Amino acid sequence: MRSREIHLAARPNGEPVPGDFAVVEHELPDPAPGEVLVRNHFMSVDPYMRGRMNDVPSYLPPFQVGQVMDGGAVGEVLHSESPDFATGDHVLHQRGWREFALADARELRKVDATGAPLSAFLGALGMPGLTAYVGLVDIASFQPGEVVFVSGAGGAVGGLAGQFAKLLGASRVIGSAGTDAKVRHVVEELGFDAAFNYREHSVRKQLRELAPDGIDVYFDNVGGDHLEGAIANLRVHGRVALCGAIAEYNATTPSPGPSNLHLVVTRRLTLRGYIIIDHFDRMRAFIDQAGAWFGEGKIQARETIVEGIENAPAAFMGMLRGDNTGKMLVRIS
Repeated sequence: MRSREIHLAARPNGEPVPGDFAVVEHELPDPAPGEVLVRNHFMSVDPYMRGRMNDVPSYLPPFQVGQVMDGGAVGEVLHSESPDFATGDHVLHQRGWREFALADARELRKVDATGAPLSAFLGALGMPGLTAYVGLVDIASFQPGEVVFVSGAGGAVGGLAGQFAKLLGASRVIGSAGTDAKVRHVVEELGFDAAFNYREHSVRKQLRELAPDGIDVYFDNVGGDHLEGAIANLRVHGRVALCGAIAEYNATTPSPGPSNLHLVVTRRLTLRGYIIIDHFDRMRAFIDQAGAWFGEGKIQARETIVEGIENAPAAFMGMLRGDNTGKMLVRIS
């Protein structure tokens, strides 16, 4: 069995370029006892992967130059040497960036592809969904009746965070996005009460216009001027779930922090960062809740799909630029 896979060819300096990746054909051995061979159908590209391209300590080990990358993927079992999996089972795992995955059975989780599209387990019913749910409910301690602002609302996590807030009883949900088309998507398809294009005017000004009485919760996917603008508009005892800072990921020099951090003290704000791998114990509760919403058609989950493993680097670079609406995925087979 030969499989094409994507290797890290060089560490990026700033924004990744095509030369930082290589398509390599690799020969797979037969599965050993306890191993499973999977044909990957979809793989995910996610912002956190940019940090793993740098050779710096973090919560996950860096990708190694000359070695295959990895990340979330879903596929179908072709051959199993484990009693826990049978040919034809659909599984979720972390051996993406390749056409075929040979994995220890303990790395796989069965998913039911009869109740939802297989790709949903990399989006609304997968890590992005769990990230949105935990950030809103656990980290930001959202309460019904509150006003919520979500940055990166046209992306996978942000779009779900806003929808969850509406479903859980928010009085008003506001989103930011980088194009007018995404702003329309966020309001007309995802059901946000309002949204703005952050490229047109300052975040602080536009947020004040859409939430003149302030906000209670900020779900931060962007950092930078979005975090500063949100702090300026948070009410007393407001909370911030610091999920990501995509505005900073390609920076080659440190970015200045918010200039208004004094408001954290005077307004008694709470800013809390989190990493979703610390919260996998919440998966069951999330699936019970989000699975019901999904089945009832209450969650919209737009996907941007790029075809072919050879185009995975382009999909990843496009996601970092914000080319996607909703979840960015690569269809492998």
